[in-house]
Amino acid sequence: MNDMLQEFGLTRVAWQVLNVVHDTPDATDVNVLSTLSANADIHTLTAAIETLLADGWASRPAPDRLTLTCSGRQGLTEVAERVATFRDLSTSGISQDEYRTAVLVLERMTRNLETATGADLTEEDARGPGG
Repeated sequence: MNDMLQEFGLTRVAWQVLNVVHDTPDATDVNVLSTLSANADIHTLTAAIETLLADGWASRPAPDRLTLTCSGRQGLTEVAERVATFRDLSTSGISQDEYRTAVLVLERMTRNLETATGADLTEEDARGPGG
């Protein structure tokens, strides 16, 4: 998904931030951070917000407030179509329960790796037991 999103200059986290801003009237940084805290750490989320502001996807109508720009709304629509196609392709033959479980497990795995600050993984560690 990151490869597909990269075509738009986005990451998975930036895409999630855009959706929170889109779905939350009078969105604030705190809204984004609290809504997505299970998906990424504060540093990653803050960096995503700053990138979206710098790239013109979002703007600040007031301090600590976020809104999509006109081009951000248009871009979000285009990206949403591509994401829907990607999800349809990747989830073919997978039930909603299976999908939900997979997403939860992958989010935990991502958090584990992102919070392993300073952890020095060896090749054997990365392969896992018996790998």
